[in-house]
Amino acid sequence: SKWSVIEVGLKKLQGKGIVNSISLKEGEERFKELARKIASYGAALVVMAFDEEGQASTFERKIEIAKRAYSILVSDVGFPREDIIFDPNILAIGTGIEEHNDYANAFLKATRWIKENLPEARVSGGVSNLSFSFRGNATIREAMHTVFLYHAVHAGLDMGIVNAGQLGVYEDIEPTLRELVEDLVLNRRPDATERLIEYAASVQGGTSKTSRQNKEEWRQKPVLERLSYSLVHGIVDFIKEDVSEARAQFNSPLEVIEGPLMAGMNVVGNLFGEGKMFLPQVVKSARVMKKAVALLVPELEAEKRLKQESAGRILLATVKGDVHDIGKNIVSVVLSCNGFEIHDLGVMVPCDKILAAAKEHKADIVGLSGLIAPSLDEMIFVANEMEKQKLSLPLIIGGATTSKRHTAVKIAPCYSGPVVYVPDASHAVPVIKQLLNPRENGSFVSSISADYERVRVDYAARSGERRFCTLKEARENRYTIDWQNFKVFTPKQVGVSVIKDCSVELLSEFIDWTPFFIAWELKGSYPSIFDSPRYAKQAQKLYEDGKALLKWICDNELLHPKAVVGIFPANTVNFDDIEVYKDESRKEVLTTFHTLRQQALKAEGKTNQALADFIAPKESGIGDYIGAFVVSAGSEIEELCAGFEKDLDDYCSIMLKALGDRIAEAFAEYLHSLVRTNFWGYAPTELLTNAEMIREEYTGIRPAPGYPACPDHTEKRNIFDLLSVESNIGVTLTENFAMSPASSVCGLYFSSPKSFYFGLGKIAKDQVEDYARRKEMSVAEIEKWLAANLSY
Repeated sequence: SKWSVIEVGLKKLQGKGIVNSISLKEGEERFKELARKIASYGAALVVMAFDEEGQASTFERKIEIAKRAYSILVSDVGFPREDIIFDPNILAIGTGIEEHNDYANAFLKATRWIKENLPEARVSGGVSNLSFSFRGNATIREAMHTVFLYHAVHAGLDMGIVNAGQLGVYEDIEPTLRELVEDLVLNRRPDATERLIEYAASVQGGTSKTSRQNKEEWRQKPVLERLSYSLVHGIVDFIKEDVSEARAQFNSPLEVIEGPLMAGMNVVGNLFGEGKMFLPQVVKSARVMKKAVALLVPELEAEKRLKQESAGRILLATVKGDVHDIGKNIVSVVLSCNGFEIHDLGVMVPCDKILAAAKEHKADIVGLSGLIAPSLDEMIFVANEMEKQKLSLPLIIGGATTSKRHTAVKIAPCYSGPVVYVPDASHAVPVIKQLLNPRENGSFVSSISADYERVRVDYAARSGERRFCTLKEARENRYTIDWQNFKVFTPKQVGVSVIKDCSVELLSEFIDWTPFFIAWELKGSYPSIFDSPRYAKQAQKLYEDGKALLKWICDNELLHPKAVVGIFPANTVNFDDIEVYKDESRKEVLTTFHTLRQQALKAEGKTNQALADFIAPKESGIGDYIGAFVVSAGSEIEELCAGFEKDLDDYCSIMLKALGDRIAEAFAEYLHSLVRTNFWGYAPTELLTNAEMIREEYTGIRPAPGYPACPDHTEKRNIFDLLSVESNIGVTLTENFAMSPASSVCGLYFSSPKSFYFGLGKIAKDQVEDYARRKEMSVAEIEKWLAANLSY
């Protein structure tokens, strides 16, 4: 890799990049030099298992280099642990050379060791190298990649590079071939290469011979097997006739539920836990189960035998002030599929209601969810109240804004009962099962407590290492623009405009599908996720379902997206505040946006930025402008979702909410393009593709309160008042400044070609005090809203 080329790329890159790769090949000093440069650009890096002695091929050499590189990066360079990716070298096997036989196994063992011993580090690898000896034989290469990835993912592999055309489904590999390949990959017998070569010779033309059952063949099986098949594959078409037939074979409807239906759901739960099923499939399975049970409910109620023994009672709630519930709903479905009794309190649930419901339902576990940063403080409050009321039941924490570090540092110390962070639905089931298992509970809680104590110690140590400048010094080192030689573009249209009903069909062209897949826990970017060795098949099916639902929305005009946008005269005052004026006289101030400035000590030549730097200072005598906007996918989403849920269709309900978020973001993208080319008009000839807009290749920026450059959610109030949002389009703010409807987006527009996105990072006490004074709020209030950004 030519470093000069990589560095040019890092300078141009918008967002976070990954440098692939550096190594110890040229010695420690060069390694440190490159790592420091990469860190200065905020990028992650891939470290090859290569040092002064050459490439590592054995398990011992791989971990020796990884351990040494990790120590240098963390201790000497101060490189963020979470940005370190190791590539322990996937090398060709089946070459006929005995020394090569353990190459794959060595990689798997090294991956497992790295994940267990080098905290927060990730692992990557070039998978196609593995099967190089069998080039030309697609069947064998496909099977080798599929089997290797199956074991590598279980060992902890985070990412891999592979030819998507040479991947299959682990369960679909012909059993004899799968055994032969596993013998080779895991080095289980010395003649594994010869045996696979012999099999390969029998494969005609090197084409895949994976057997596919006739799609309707399963309908000829006995009814209990058909029910299980329907559940595992999420098929609702035949559920009525199959449940009716099964009912005739059992003495009571309860036996049908506890027998074949629960047996099928147990298969679903096991496959999901083993990574052989994915979240969209599980939600579809839950839909089949709910519809099957619904057919039996009338008879069950008549017999008054509806209650059945559950695996445990789980209380779920999105905390007060937060309206987001997609993740919580997904967890609810997954847990119910695993036999847990779920009591979902919904969104914006106050602490007293959560604790009262926990007692009323005799909950075994309380689960809290939240998406916006203020929800973190609400979770801390709930934990404190649980402690005051002397509760002891486990508390699980989840949601987009939560993290293991925050849970360990801020929430767990408030409550003497078990507190566990759950990153996603796939982790929820094993965590809860261990918490509720009397034989595993003690050791599991002890291990979590010890792990969180390590996180707290590490956090304290790392916080002490960080260095900050004073606010005065940060302002002196601000990002500067030569305003006297800079031409500000006067907007074509100043004031407020309202769009009452934008076409969903039009907005669909601006959708960024990547977060849609992430919402369903399918990790990858669009469209490359369709080539993913792990997620391709499910991603394609999910995409088709999403597009079908989107078409239904468009054809029936079910959603009516709305927006309000305004462009106003503005100037920066006192370094960090932006005054917004009523008209060009610039005398009457409509509102003031308060921005925050980076305070981390910067390397020479680097500046401490604030958004106010991108607006001309008042004393310059130059009249500048700022824009603001709020968009919403439509208030109809909640009612439509309620209809799906009434019809026991969680899959479509979650799908619609995920699409609603995408439509809102697409509207924000579309509206910004209109502002650039029309309303403001500073880029009238702009012709960008959707992909280019997603990559932010446009002029200007669109920062949003609650995001890295301006993390203070309370600034939304200024936007809402400035644009009369509630009266214009009906979007409101909760007490914690979440927007309702949830599928809404707000933000600011900066037109300057000199503007760019950045992250605020941590700030010091002097800026908090100054910010509180400027906003006329108490320091305690500011500390509450900016808790995640405090350096103290």
